[in-house]
Amino acid sequence: MKVTIVGAGNVGATCADSIAYQGMASEVVLLDIKDGFAEGKALDMMQTATTLGFNTKITGTTSDYAKTADSDVVVITSGVARKPGMTREELIGINSGIVKSVANQLLTHSPDTVIVVVSNPMDTMTYLTLKVTGLPKNKVIGMGGALDSSRFKTYLSLALDKPANDIHGIVIGGHGDTTMIPLTRLATYNGIRISTILSAEELDKVAAATMVGGATLTKLLGTSAWYAPGASVAYLVNSILHDQKRIIPCSVMLDGEYGQSDICVGVPTIIGKNGWEKIIDLNLNDKESASFKKSASAVRTMNEALLGILK
Repeated sequence: MKVTIVGAGNVGATCADSIAYQGMASEVVLLDIKDGFAEGKALDMMQTATTLGFNTKITGTTSDYAKTADSDVVVITSGVARKPGMTREELIGINSGIVKSVANQLLTHSPDTVIVVVSNPMDTMTYLTLKVTGLPKNKVIGMGGALDSSRFKTYLSLALDKPANDIHGIVIGGHGDTTMIPLTRLATYNGIRISTILSAEELDKVAAATMVGGATLTKLLGTSAWYAPGASVAYLVNSILHDQKRIIPCSVMLDGEYGQSDICVGVPTIIGKNGWEKIIDLNLNDKESASFKKSASAVRTMNEALLGILK
């Protein structure tokens, strides 16, 4: 199996490293527009193969999309970060042009691939990718909820002082500080509702920490995070490649589910070889439903910046 990752920056390179190290695919192609950058990252990773014990072939290329041919999954991480003074519309205008060009070039060589979108603003870029490529809706997935949920489970683990892998929790809604919805009511520790262990105040603190999880790391690091985002993408890619049918919250096109249509936003989905295969209904309560409606409205406002691009 073959995976292409467009963008050899921190997130893209970490994703490639995770996929190779865990033997998820036989080949990973890392593509970047910076001359020699992807080639250097790929060579560096390949030189760890004998010490780490993996056999995945990692290839780097500078903008040669022919080398991405016949990819089972392609991951788009390319785009620019929002700079001081840059408006939301300006960011979307720049990144939409990048994502649109990348997606169409990838499909020229891999028409049956599944596209995983990481570029920000993620929900809007997922919507754009689906619209401009004309792919079946199950073939385009935004990965944000996978990352947000991993952060949620980490903060629950810290609050409980229990192993993170014994904790289950999910974040839905838009992939943003004010739009994501950590579902504290449904979080469990080995089948036990965490709401019976932690107080409402403690759960509110966990939810608040989750929502600013990305901003917290940016403040600490001086740049965006990459280990958790890269690992979250690899986790999602693995479920596609090996048809694992994992339930992963992802940004996908809704057609009436959760009361929304013609929008890509985070909901729990079953992920397999065909991309996303089913949306899971969590039977949200009134408060959660209201939060989801508000989140979707914010994502729609963001999508308005695409109106001129999609004409």
